[in-house]
Amino acid sequence: VGNYKRTVKRIDDGHRLCNDLMNCIHERARIEKVYAQQLTEWAKRWKQLVEKGPQYGTVERAWCAFMSEAEKVSELHLEVKGSLMNEDFEKIKNWQKEAFHKQMMGGFKETKEAEDGFRKAQKPWAKKLKEVEAAKKAYHAACKEEKLAISRETNSKADPALNPEQLKKLQDKVEKSKQDVLKTKEKYEKSLKELDNATPQYMENMEQVFEQCQQFEEKRLRFFREVLLEVQKHLDLSNVASYKNIYRELEQNIKTADAVEDLRWFRANQGPGMSMNWPQFEEWSADLNRTLSRREKKKASDGVTLTGINQTGDQVSQPNKHSSSVSVQSNTVQSVQSSYNPFEDEEDTGSTVSEKEDNKIKNVSSYEKNQSYPTDWSDEESNNPFSSTDANGDTNPFDEDTPPAMEVRVRALYDYEGQEQDELSFKAGDELTKMENEDEQGWCKGRLDNGQVGLYPANYVEPIQ
Repeated sequence: VGNYKRTVKRIDDGHRLCNDLMNCIHERARIEKVYAQQLTEWAKRWKQLVEKGPQYGTVERAWCAFMSEAEKVSELHLEVKGSLMNEDFEKIKNWQKEAFHKQMMGGFKETKEAEDGFRKAQKPWAKKLKEVEAAKKAYHAACKEEKLAISRETNSKADPALNPEQLKKLQDKVEKSKQDVLKTKEKYEKSLKELDNATPQYMENMEQVFEQCQQFEEKRLRFFREVLLEVQKHLDLSNVASYKNIYRELEQNIKTADAVEDLRWFRANQGPGMSMNWPQFEEWSADLNRTLSRREKKKASDGVTLTGINQTGDQVSQPNKHSSSVSVQSNTVQSVQSSYNPFEDEEDTGSTVSEKEDNKIKNVSSYEKNQSYPTDWSDEESNNPFSSTDANGDTNPFDEDTPPAMEVRVRALYDYEGQEQDELSFKAGDELTKMENEDEQGWCKGRLDNGQVGLYPANYVEPIQ
């Protein structure tokens, strides 16, 4: 009696399991969305890096094919997210709403109906069972009383103090208790027989209600199986034709990479096959005397006008007499920048991946494919006999004023504001270290006391005596 509550509780559990399944699908949909967004961001960032980087030709297209693959896979995972939420999630939600009906006083209508059905089917049998328990209790009490009366009678026979009248009372008690035992036993057996007779009907009624609960649970179990199969179809991209085509197309793009074709293209566009701009006679023009930036100065070697000169006191502009014609490549500044290690994130450096995102974008490649290169050149040999030790091992007497080391301390004569990112800015009177001598365009490489390295006009400074 009352054990049907386990079956009734299963109805409440079914409602809660619908919520659990919806939460499970919702979390997976959120994961699919985040993964799709990360794929898109990854593809966008690396596509820009590869397009700006030094890679060219068919291999560049093969590399970019991975970014195209990520974008397409991202779209598929967004479709998976949409299917999970718009189809599977909503289907469970609607089925739950149709299968379970809430009551005003709490609980579900289906739960109350099942409980009432079990209670109604069990009530007649439970009533008879209660009668059996009462009859059993009365029979056992009579047996106990009989045993006690017989024990008293036996003890009284051995007691000479008892008169015959008392002894007769005890014997009557024993006789009465035996009759009570027979009566209660008969009643007990009769109630048991009635209970046995009612049991088949009880079993039939209870089983009928139980089957109704089984049918209700069967609907839920079959529905869950159906939904899980649909979720599996939505998650299984291996059976999606477009998913297979993505990797088929990726493989084709990689296989189309042709080293011979790329080298032929590079020869035609960046090598001997490129269009030449041979020097031709050019008339002097007043336009050459305009203000030039440092990059423009490198293109025109005459007609240079210095800008940003602020004289202090009686100082006047004097050319640096100790400068030599050692050419300085513009990419020497870039060599100061540390190169990016793509595997650095895996090391325990104490910094997070997000802190290195900017460095990845800036320093992934050593240079860009559209980078301009300096056109200055020099046919002088590096071992200039007038600036180094002569053949006999003696020092050059003309270089007595020049320190043997490359670095020289200099003082700014004028204020200068850097026009380019790789130029230094300083005020008149500031001291800095000259690291490389003046090039053909009149620029030196130096280092400020704060550690900043860059270029500056050679005639804006003088050596510190």
